[in-house]
Amino acid sequence: MNNLSDLTVIIVTYKTKEEILFNCINSIKKEIKIINIENSNDEAHKKKVEDKYDNVKVILSGKNLGYGSANNLGLKNVKTRYVLISNPDVEYNNDFFDEINFYLKDDIDFSIIGPSYNDEMLYKSYGSLDGTIIEEGFDKYFLKEVGYVIGCSMLLDKKNIKTNSYFDENFFLYFEEADFCRRIKIKGGKIFSSSKLLITHLGNQGSTSTNPKYEVESEMIRSWHWMWSTFYYHKKHSGYLKAFSLMFGKLVRAFFKMIIFTLFYNKKKRSMYYARFSGLLNSMLGKKSWYRIKYFD
Repeated sequence: MNNLSDLTVIIVTYKTKEEILFNCINSIKKEIKIINIENSNDEAHKKKVEDKYDNVKVILSGKNLGYGSANNLGLKNVKTRYVLISNPDVEYNNDFFDEINFYLKDDIDFSIIGPSYNDEMLYKSYGSLDGTIIEEGFDKYFLKEVGYVIGCSMLLDKKNIKTNSYFDENFFLYFEEADFCRRIKIKGGKIFSSSKLLITHLGNQGSTSTNPKYEVESEMIRSWHWMWSTFYYHKKHSGYLKAFSLMFGKLVRAFFKMIIFTLFYNKKKRSMYYARFSGLLNSMLGKKSWYRIKYFD
């Protein structure tokens, strides 16, 4: 039985290279509905993509919302039970959507299923929430229960997601999927990794951050938000004191390395450690995740 009509794919982009996005879309079966949330006002992008693909609807967010908020916008526009959240720099194996059809039914109780990477021996597509090692091996459905799955590609069964909201929009970059999975598990939901659903994830190819002209700015925005989100995540789930004890050393190291690289006139390293220090300090002070580089707005 083909249940793909009950599946929608959400792809969030931000001025992504056409080749990257089109390769992703081309790896998805044409019968599947796709919503592309473009984090800008790029009318030309909307027209080009919708003219090229009959199964793709482009929604312009008007500004760069980040990963979580943009996916929430997509989820508000989904009418199907199942949703596949996808980064644009993901390419799906030829049999991916034949295999995913197996999970689109009531036989298997899940909230989220994450695919495996084709190079899973090098990179893990899942992890535990408490730092424990997850044992190898999958069950008869080619699944194993995990703490969280990487957000580049995740299959959601909305019927089995009991949280009041999907992604926490306080995050702009990083930790959104870990927070989402954690809240689902607290409510009794089940998170799995599948060995049958295979993808290739290019990594860090989904936005204009790939432009070498903005290498320093891109590194700064990644560093700032990594530190901000790390502290916010630990504070949210373990309390302020626990987060502070985990991150205070990183704050001190970032400060001294910023000073050292300033003295040695290493602008790139100084900028990176300034961003780390600033992101972590702002998170410790309870400031919102406000940092944006003008080019990315």
